[in-house]
Amino acid sequence: MADRRLQVFHTVAKQLSFTKAAELLFMTQPAVTFQVKQLEEHFNTRLFERSHGRISLTPAGELALDYAERILNLTGEMEARISELTGQVSGPLLIGASTTIAEYMLPRLLGEFKRLHPETQARLTVANSETIENKVTDHTLDMGLIESPSHHPNLITQVCCEDELVMICAPFSDLAQLTSATPKQVATHPYISRESGSGTRECIDDFFKMNGVCLDEINLVMELGSREAVKGAVAAGLGVAVVSSTTVAKEVKLGELVAIPLDPPLRRQLSLVYPPEKFRSKLLQAFLDFLGSSSLLKEYTVSRLRA
Repeated sequence: MADRRLQVFHTVAKQLSFTKAAELLFMTQPAVTFQVKQLEEHFNTRLFERSHGRISLTPAGELALDYAERILNLTGEMEARISELTGQVSGPLLIGASTTIAEYMLPRLLGEFKRLHPETQARLTVANSETIENKVTDHTLDMGLIESPSHHPNLITQVCCEDELVMICAPFSDLAQLTSATPKQVATHPYISRESGSGTRECIDDFFKMNGVCLDEINLVMELGSREAVKGAVAAGLGVAVVSSTTVAKEVKLGELVAIPLDPPLRRQLSLVYPPEKFRSKLLQAFLDFLGSSSLLKEYTVSRLRA
């Protein structure tokens, strides 16, 4: 309900990027630029400084951002309160998730929630856990599902299910015949890791340290920014990796990769992160209640622990 120009400006100002704002708003970049230009013409002043491919807020932009946040927060509060009176659960639900959760858990969950509440529209942002947390903290997203514990004291964290991680190698690797692999065995072979900031990376690093392996001892040969890139490098025989068993089930079945259980086992808790109650809309609360009672999450945990 708030002025669309204000919503677009707020997103650009928080991201300091027209491109990222366009992605989050599901708009084209020229459309985002046009909305900001319209707002600048309305105030007859520049809100952004543009130089060397980067943007920053002008003093007028800083002031506008402060008011925009207050206006948008009040608008959201008004819509939430009126929805509570009418009993209607509707509107866009902005969800962020790390890749494993987004591709293997959320489609069924969102489909079931849509069936229960047909007037809702889920909008999904996929990024690493650190990025998702930051976006929930600054209210760019309503909630997030991440692969590591939250580091933000202003967010509520709730464990939703568990996931098991395994070592993977190429079928022609000498390691393919192992029935299990210890952290020290993994560390001595060429190792392919996810990037810093990845929830999977953080979980695995902690696992190594808890089992007496210093991170400097790991024979790290690559850091890759996507799960698919990691799987491709391992399948090519460039090294081993530790990944969620869920994400390699297809490749293992096709004989492209071999998955070897870790000893001791490595299981991680997948978590929901969301704002305190005063910032929650009725729609978000309805989705949280749905997740709390969903049998799909329970099925996911059971299937992973039996794998």
